[in-house]
Amino acid sequence: MADSLVEGSPIPGTQVLVAEGGCHTLLIGGRSCDAADGTRFNVEDPATERVLTTVANAGAVDASLGLDAAVDAGAQWAATPSRARSELLRRAFDLLVPRIDDFARSITAEMGKPLADARAEVGYAADFLRWFAEEAVRIPGRFTPAPDGTTQIVVTGRPVGPCYLVTPWNFPLAMATRKLAPALAAGCTVVLKPAELTPLTSLLFAELLVEVGLPPGVVNVVTTTRPAEVSAALLADPRLRKLSFTGSTAVGRTLLAQAAPRVLRTSMELGGNAPFVVFDDADLDAAVVGAMQAKFRNGGQACTAANRFLVQADVAEPFTDRIVQRVAALRLGPGDVAGTDVGPLVDARAVRKIDELVRRAVAQGARVLAGGRPVAGPGHFFEPTVLADVAPDADVLAEKVFGPVVVLTSFTDERHAVELAKRDGVRPGELRLHPRRVQGAPHDRRAGRRDDRDQHRPDLQRRGALRWGQAVRNRSGGRHGGAAGVPRDQIRRVRRADGRGDDSIAFGARRGGQRCRPCTRTIQWSAPGSWWPSSQPGHRRSVRTPGCGPA
Repeated sequence: MADSLVEGSPIPGTQVLVAEGGCHTLLIGGRSCDAADGTRFNVEDPATERVLTTVANAGAVDASLGLDAAVDAGAQWAATPSRARSELLRRAFDLLVPRIDDFARSITAEMGKPLADARAEVGYAADFLRWFAEEAVRIPGRFTPAPDGTTQIVVTGRPVGPCYLVTPWNFPLAMATRKLAPALAAGCTVVLKPAELTPLTSLLFAELLVEVGLPPGVVNVVTTTRPAEVSAALLADPRLRKLSFTGSTAVGRTLLAQAAPRVLRTSMELGGNAPFVVFDDADLDAAVVGAMQAKFRNGGQACTAANRFLVQADVAEPFTDRIVQRVAALRLGPGDVAGTDVGPLVDARAVRKIDELVRRAVAQGARVLAGGRPVAGPGHFFEPTVLADVAPDADVLAEKVFGPVVVLTSFTDERHAVELAKRDGVRPGELRLHPRRVQGAPHDRRAGRRDDRDQHRPDLQRRGALRWGQAVRNRSGGRHGGAAGVPRDQIRRVRRADGRGDDSIAFGARRGGQRCRPCTRTIQWSAPGSWWPSSQPGHRRSVRTPGCGPA
C-alpha cells in the first residue's frame, strides 16, 4: 500500500501557469480590481502545501459592486438576440478546447487531481458551453387558446435577472461552465463566487470570456475567504433574482434560509450518500470496474461518488477480494507526476475528517483490508482504503466520505438492500445497481437517480445532456444541466394575443410576501414599461390576473 508517494518530476509542460508570488484580482464590470479593503489570501498546491499565488479577498462591499455591474449590464444582455448569445458561447467553446492543457494544469495545481482527470474535466466543461450554445436559440414558449375560446394566450421566456452562482472546489471549471452557460444562454447576468480553495481556474475562465467578447458586467467574479459575508450581502439585496449553489447540505440549508424571506429562486445541488448495490447475479468483473470508477474518480472527492457499497452476501467475498486487489494497486502521488492514479485531498481538514471516520469505523467493528492511514507530508494525502464488515449503524455509513475510502456492507436479499440503501434517505443521492434488478429496486428509492453501469464512462461524462440532465435532482428541487437548464433561469411572461394582460408574469408570483399561484407579483421597474430591475430605486407596480381574488 501507499507508504510512500509516486516519485518523479512533473510531466513536461505541467508547471503551474501562475508565477509564485503573483497576484490575481476580482473581475467586476469588465475590470480587474483589488478588494475594497485591500486584503488578499493564499492559494496552495495540496500536493506540496506550497503557496501558488495570492488572490483578492472580496467582502460585502465588493459583492455589492459586482451586483451593481450585473444589474447595469442586465437590460442590454437580456435584449441581445439569442443567436448572438449562442455564438458567443460557441466561441468560448472553440477557444477553450485548444487550451485544455492550460486549464488542466491550473486545476491540478490548485485542486490536486491527476492531470488525466483534470483534462477530462476540461473536456466536459467545454461541452456545457457547446450544449447551451445550442439551447440558447431554442428557448421554449407556448401559444394556447384561452378558456373562453375568444382569445389566445402567449407564454414566452424572459431572463430571471441577476444570478448569484456559487461553485465548489472539486470541479472548479466544470461547475463554473455548468452554471454560467445556461444563465448566459437565458440572458441573465451573474456574480460568480468560486470556492476559496480553487479560485484560479474560474479567474482564468473569466479571462477567456473577456477574450471572446463578453460585454462588461455580464459575468463578475468575486473570490473570497469570507463567503458568509459575501452571500449575506447579495441574498439580502432585492435586485438579486436567483441563487444557484453546489456544495454541502449544511451550507445549502443556510443559504435557503437566507433566500426564504424574499422567496428567491434557487437551484441547489447538495450532498448525498450514494449507495452502490451489487446483487448475486452481477458480472463481478464489470461491477468492480464500475465500483472503482464510482469511488475513485477525482479521488472520491465528488458529490456523485459512491459512498456505500452494498454487496449481496453470496458474492461478498469474491467481490471484496477483487476490490482489495484493485485498490492496493492504485498509485498515490502528486497530480502532475506521471503514473499517479489518486492525488491528494484538497486540504488538511479533509485528511483529518477521513482519518477520524476510518478510526471510528474500526472502533465500531470494521476491518481495514487496504490502506487506512494518512501519509506524512508535505501534501494532504490519504491512502486508498477498503473497510469491510462495517456495521449498519456505523458513522462512516451515515456521513459522506469525501475521499478514497471504500465502505463494504453485505445484505441478504433485495428487500434488505433497499432498506439499507434508503436508511439515509433524507439525503438523496444515486442508486447504482448491478445488474438485472435495475427495473425493480429503483421504484422503492426516495430520491436521486439510477446509474445502470455506464454513468462514469468518460464518453458519457462529456455529454452535457446526459451527464447532468433532467434526472439530476436533489432535496431542494433544483435542476442542473441538460435541456432543463435554460428554462430554470427564466421566468414566463404571459399575455393575451389581443394585447391585454401584457404585463402579467407567471411563475414566482407573490402575495403578501408569500409565494402563491401565478396571480400577483410586485415588480420593481427601471422605467415604465421595462421589466429589468434597476440599480436605482424605480417604479413599483402590482400586476394581477383577473379573477384571482384581492391583490
